[in-house]
Amino acid sequence: MTILEDLKWRGLIADCTDSEALAQRLAQGPITLYCGFDPTADSLHVGNLVPLFALKRFQNYGHHPIAVAGGATGMVGDPSGKSAERNLQPPAQLAHNLICIKAQLAKFLDFEAAANPAQIVNNAGWTADMGYLEFLREVGKHFTVNGMIAKESVRARMEDRESGISYTEFSYMLLQAFDFYHLRKTCRCELQVGATDQWGNITAGVELCRRKLEATVWGLTFPLLTKADGTKYGKTASGAVWLDAKRTSPYKFFQFFMQTEDSDVVKLLKVLTFLSRQEIEELERRHQADPGAREAHARLAKELTTLVHGAAATQTAVRASQILFGAAIGSDINEATFEEVVGEAPTQSLPKAKLEGPGVPLTELFVLAGLCPSKGQARKDLEGGGGYLNNERITDIARAATVKDLLFGKHLLLRKGKRTYAVVTALE
Repeated sequence: MTILEDLKWRGLIADCTDSEALAQRLAQGPITLYCGFDPTADSLHVGNLVPLFALKRFQNYGHHPIAVAGGATGMVGDPSGKSAERNLQPPAQLAHNLICIKAQLAKFLDFEAAANPAQIVNNAGWTADMGYLEFLREVGKHFTVNGMIAKESVRARMEDRESGISYTEFSYMLLQAFDFYHLRKTCRCELQVGATDQWGNITAGVELCRRKLEATVWGLTFPLLTKADGTKYGKTASGAVWLDAKRTSPYKFFQFFMQTEDSDVVKLLKVLTFLSRQEIEELERRHQADPGAREAHARLAKELTTLVHGAAATQTAVRASQILFGAAIGSDINEATFEEVVGEAPTQSLPKAKLEGPGVPLTELFVLAGLCPSKGQARKDLEGGGGYLNNERITDIARAATVKDLLFGKHLLLRKGKRTYAVVTALE
């Protein structure tokens, strides 16, 4: 397949300024393309992976990708897809965010490729020193207010009488258009890619290149990453799913994709992995034959966690997730990961001193943890083989837990039956 055929099969083409002409240009040889990433936070999130992976897909096909870190555009804030104006961040915070994001971008693109190495550039490099009057003359005069108002990103905000749109955000598309113009002029960049909410900004850049350089360039957009119900993908009750392990741990990242809805898993395999069509279609066939096996979910979670966090972190996440299915708790699981795994299980505490000497009978602990209503019931559960301490089955009703049983010197993991867990934490 060509790159466009691959993108189409993966469901990654939403719109193009001239798809036929772009296909003809790509058939002639490698093209330089770019996508911008504004430093609105100190980490990219799952939604950013679609355009970022698209740059990598183009590079895999021999094209020349440029990732633009928005040191200038980030100072203003993009109104696209936002119902209210962003809070402008202090320059020091933006500088910090920029450093973090550039490091993340560098993980996914190949900067050592002999024929088509990727580039990362900062648009502050060609914008920050440009005066306001110069910008108005060089860029502003090529756009009509009528045309800018017609763009969806602006029009939607102007129709909201309560929030409206500031002149600052109104001008954002001019900055992004100037990026395309500069990259076309200096790097012979001919294609800008982005999500559908960037369509107005992208077409503004296409128009500026035509007016100032008499150059033909193209814009290509990808669908926003959404769930089957239409809501944005990569959001949880606690917020976005981040690529930074300090914001979203590898275990939680892995679990997020393991919990993908059945109706979304094949789509995400196409959009968020580099698996071949043959591999994905085989996973789809198996998924349809036996959805309960969750083979497609496991492959999605492993592939994506490896891409973002590396093979070692993925292996730890897989092992950690197996704890709740009864796997032994070994030295390869650290305390922080263990606490994440059992973080949603009911937790009770008791003084560590009680576990000294003979310790505390499991029958008593099962009642304390809320797993059994009485010691009598706890005895029956243990005798019947349904009681576990640290994922080891205990049938001895006289068994007591001592300090030697503490995981990481402070936790006891209790389980009744297959999946009913509780934690007892020993306090100093």
